[in-house]
Amino acid sequence: MSNKGKVKTQSFIIEGASCASCVNKIEKALAGVEGVTGVEMNFAQRTVTIDGDVNSHALIDSVKDIGYDATPMNSVSEQDALDEKAQADEAHYKKLMRNMVIALGLGIPLMLYGLFIGDMSVNTFNQRIGWAVVGFITLGVMIGTGKHFYLGAWQSFKNHSANMDTLIALGTGTAWAYSMLVIVAPNLLPDVARHVYFEASAMIIGLINLGLAFEVKARGRTSEAIKRLIGLQAKTARVVRNGQEQDVEIAQVQINDIVRVRPGEKIPVDGELTDGKSTVDESMLTGEPMPVNKAVGDKVVAGSINKTGSMLFSATHVGKDTTLSHIINMVKRAQNSKPSIGRLADVISGYFVPIVMILAVIAGLAWLNFGPQPAIAYAITAITTVLIIACPCALGLATPMSVMVGVGKAAEAGVLIRNGEALQSASKITTMLLDKTGTITQGQPEVTDISTYDQRQESSVMELVASLESQSEHPLAQAIVDYAKQRNYPLNSVTEFDAITGKGVTGTLNGEHLLFGNEALMREFGIDVSLAVVQAETLANDAKTPMYFAVNQKLSALIAVSDPIKNDSLAAIKRLQNKGIHLVMLTGDNEATAKAVAQRVGIDDYIAQVMPQDKVEEVIKRQKCGEVVGMTGDGINDAPALAQADVGFAIGTGTDVAIESADVTLMRGSLHGLADALAISQATITNIKQNLFGAFIYNVAGIPIAAGVLFPFFGILLNPVVAGAAMAMSSLTVVSNANRLRFFKANKTA
Repeated sequence: MSNKGKVKTQSFIIEGASCASCVNKIEKALAGVEGVTGVEMNFAQRTVTIDGDVNSHALIDSVKDIGYDATPMNSVSEQDALDEKAQADEAHYKKLMRNMVIALGLGIPLMLYGLFIGDMSVNTFNQRIGWAVVGFITLGVMIGTGKHFYLGAWQSFKNHSANMDTLIALGTGTAWAYSMLVIVAPNLLPDVARHVYFEASAMIIGLINLGLAFEVKARGRTSEAIKRLIGLQAKTARVVRNGQEQDVEIAQVQINDIVRVRPGEKIPVDGELTDGKSTVDESMLTGEPMPVNKAVGDKVVAGSINKTGSMLFSATHVGKDTTLSHIINMVKRAQNSKPSIGRLADVISGYFVPIVMILAVIAGLAWLNFGPQPAIAYAITAITTVLIIACPCALGLATPMSVMVGVGKAAEAGVLIRNGEALQSASKITTMLLDKTGTITQGQPEVTDISTYDQRQESSVMELVASLESQSEHPLAQAIVDYAKQRNYPLNSVTEFDAITGKGVTGTLNGEHLLFGNEALMREFGIDVSLAVVQAETLANDAKTPMYFAVNQKLSALIAVSDPIKNDSLAAIKRLQNKGIHLVMLTGDNEATAKAVAQRVGIDDYIAQVMPQDKVEEVIKRQKCGEVVGMTGDGINDAPALAQADVGFAIGTGTDVAIESADVTLMRGSLHGLADALAISQATITNIKQNLFGAFIYNVAGIPIAAGVLFPFFGILLNPVVAGAAMAMSSLTVVSNANRLRFFKANKTA
């Protein structure tokens, strides 16, 4: 994976954010600071990441100016940052629980008094004095345990906006203010309306703090995937310096250092094997359970485990540049991002709070004008209950919690999802285009047949062809070169080399003009291939790729190369088809070879002899027909199509260009990774919809009941305390539902 330039990035822990509209305000405020080039807030984790060369104090001040608080995450390592966040969460949890105990410690006795001892009415002077003392105690508790709600509401008011804090502050404040009015001026109210609601204010604050505490605990589980990935990083490395082996901190390993890894140890950094051989368990990175054999020249990646032999390797990528670090960063970025379904919830939240406030006023006026006596008491109850039950905190959590768990779950399966939009779009794919070479097949072709048509011997032909192909980067070219090297055929220098896209290569060697490629290349140069056509068709029908070789405008040989189909391609393709996805195989091979491969893996729709631009055009054509198109490939020539597709899937064993162009990277070379990616995507989006439905139906159904629509028929009017408890528990329900994704397992036989 490439490292695209250094950008200064800072992370902060945010305190006081309570709903989706808070996220919008914080991101907007930070984006307005001069020098900031990018802002992403993870509401589920209450962290924000800022890109740009800007002073941290300016960032903190901008957050404080709108009523929130920001604490820098100063840790150097990912593990330290995670520990720092965990400590902050634990401290926040304890603070919320303490606030809950204090608030409920006042609210519960008051509620029990009202139920079993007195009626909480204010009629005598002594009652006024007694309840006044209770009122000031309640005010102290409200400020001490719910100060963040009132400060948040005040800052929102100053910024001409409203959020969850606004609803809580208005609801509890109204209940307290009405109760104090009863005490200070009881004569303004009829006898039946002289009732205090101090227990409601205290209980609501306590229950909401309890709900937030449960939420903090529950959302800690959603970051388990990141914790596991970070846990893969070794703490130290055994480096060979000046002929001596010494253990050093992982941060001290430098590029080109020789590193020793013994059996059972984690590989500390990326590198290339220089001595020894072993089997390496890469399952934690790729999801592939079988250990991989490693020999001199093979690459090893940080986080994988050396199983058998001792080996030495040269460090090629260290620190933040290792594959594992890139994976961790990509997962974190994806967890911070929002799919469009989540942005819709943010937009709705922005309008929801003002609408709720209007509905609360309408409910209060209705009770004042049409309700039974004491009308004002009923009106206050209805207003308070509507404001509390409508708090959209569950709505704000619905999407980010599911995205966090879903992206993390995908990473565990060796699937790296670049952003939330790709996660959502993948669940809608109707057509999947599959490049053949390296995707369906192993991408390691072998020479299988050689037929000559002139006086040259096989060794002479292969020497010329291998010399020509040694300058090409095509996978088939590597098969030719490997064949020659295994037989010690010399590779000579070719001049005037030219690669003709989608057709083959040309060049000059020892004064002879050489052509090697498909039938289209031969036609372009007027080469007669009639002698080899029948044999070429026979080879193609056997899923082999026939290629013509001509010297000085005359056919010299027909060489066939076969790229074996991956062992699990057939099973994975059946999984995709069973999901109702239409599969199309794309290949530069001729029609007969393409047909043979397609038949073997059970794909009915295939397109042969495609060039890179043809792949892009095929994606566009199907998109114009209303299809949601996915593209899976591993080569440089797949990059444009990967970028054009609604979702591009890059096989992680392929080129960096393909991986950088894709929305999803499959770390292992199996198409089962693709099926897993789609299954996880669908499960995540289903989970998000469940969360959104639960949050919306709760608010939509709860508001009319809170307003009192059931009272004329059934005598039911919600108590504000019940509304506070229900609102708090709705957030816990959303978080718990999102955490169900942690146990999701893709059906390998579906």
